[in-house]
Amino acid sequence: MAYVEAMGNIPRKMKAVVAYKPGDYRLEEVDVPEIGREEILLKVGGCGICAGDVKGYHGAPSFWGGDGQPAWIQAPFIPGHEFYGQVVALGEGAREKYGVNLGDWVVSEQIIPCGKCRFCLEGHYWMCEVHNIYGFQGKIADGAYAEYIRLPRNARNYKLPEGFPLRVAPYVEPLACAIHAVERADIQFNDVVVIAGLGALGLGMIQAARLKNPKLLIGIDVKEKRNKLAKEYGADLVLNPLKEDVVARVKSITGGYGCDVYIQASGHPAGAIQGLQMIRKLGRFVEFSVYNDPVIVDWSIIGDRKELDLRGAHLSPYTYDSAIRFLNDGRVKADKIITHEIPLEKFREGFELVEKGEDSIKVVLIP
Repeated sequence: MAYVEAMGNIPRKMKAVVAYKPGDYRLEEVDVPEIGREEILLKVGGCGICAGDVKGYHGAPSFWGGDGQPAWIQAPFIPGHEFYGQVVALGEGAREKYGVNLGDWVVSEQIIPCGKCRFCLEGHYWMCEVHNIYGFQGKIADGAYAEYIRLPRNARNYKLPEGFPLRVAPYVEPLACAIHAVERADIQFNDVVVIAGLGALGLGMIQAARLKNPKLLIGIDVKEKRNKLAKEYGADLVLNPLKEDVVARVKSITGGYGCDVYIQASGHPAGAIQGLQMIRKLGRFVEFSVYNDPVIVDWSIIGDRKELDLRGAHLSPYTYDSAIRFLNDGRVKADKIITHEIPLEKFREGFELVEKGEDSIKVVLIP
């Protein structure tokens, strides 16, 4: 191995989940990744299962290609991007570049920017044109459904502070994404804010939006367990579309106008349509979802009828420091969001738990 410093004896082989094609994910013994200059080797402490991972498993065209979309996944690859781990080896210059030492606990942003494209050079690294992301491109950016993971040279790494509650460390990445979506919403004190979809991301958005202190914060989900948790985490009101007409309810609360801000985090087409109906004229609609299929909406609502400010939200630019700080000081809570911790060998069971979503919110695989 091409490392300068190492902690203990690092094995040559490790367990890892390797993805070959939709539905064909296997637990295998593979080589522990080698590291080079300014790279880090982590022993994985845990890695969350993202809804995007499950959609990738089932062959979503947005990942594998099809339906007019180019293939983005490079198989075979090791999935997993919501991870934390302990530094066990450092390549030349890694200590100086990242300020980490052997034994430190570290997280890394999902994207590994190229540093050379237009977007990277303009500081918009999260929109990197090359767009290598952990857990989707084999060898270039293998993920953390494994015992060890290589943090490549251009990775954006963060040392966790002393005493950080490691059980919630897999939630740093989802929370950082949630914070970015909330920042995109530009929430004001007098706003009525609706967050649709109260999974792991939506519950992070509820807590981040609460810190912005809007006039009214509303959470929407079809699962009562999640609605209850959103209320505990700061929502003023929670609504269930299976039990009432949520569009009519929000309009009645707002004098018939609709909400000022709508953040779509459900990943379900109905959530997008619902938001366009619910939001007021000149409102701010933030889209943070990965869909299995294209969503058809009435675009005249966005333009001619309401002149909406439609904003996308992608990944977690410049929000990791906040996510780490909020989890460390308790302003954002994740103990009840992380509902399951299961061995890596049971990854298929983990995928099923996430897909059903009845008893689970965030499922973490432990190598």
